[in-house]
Amino acid sequence: MVSPDPDGDEGSDFDPEAPVEVPLDGNLDLHLFHPRDVKDVVTEYLWACRQKGVLDVRIIHGKGTGALRRTVQALLPKLPEVESFRSASEADGGWGATWVRLRALSPGESEG
Repeated sequence: MVSPDPDGDEGSDFDPEAPVEVPLDGNLDLHLFHPRDVKDVVTEYLWACRQKGVLDVRIIHGKGTGALRRTVQALLPKLPEVESFRSASEADGGWGATWVRLRALSPGESEG
């Protein structure tokens, strides 16, 4: 992953269009992404988590105006790998985050 210098200055090799490597730890913070990319980022992240067996995912979209939350929660029912979703509890981010439960891969289901 390429990132800016720790001093806050962008290094000469920093490319804002370069892919960002996101850890598959079950937490996706959408603050790191441009709103136009959110649908693709969420779809790809959930797919990758499911492939790795990470079935409980917290998507952090922030509170703000609620636009990202609405985008995320409108997308989730359309994804066949999503078993269920709900707003997070206050301890987990409240209405600034959404918990997603993914369907486990079935024994014959391809991982690629």
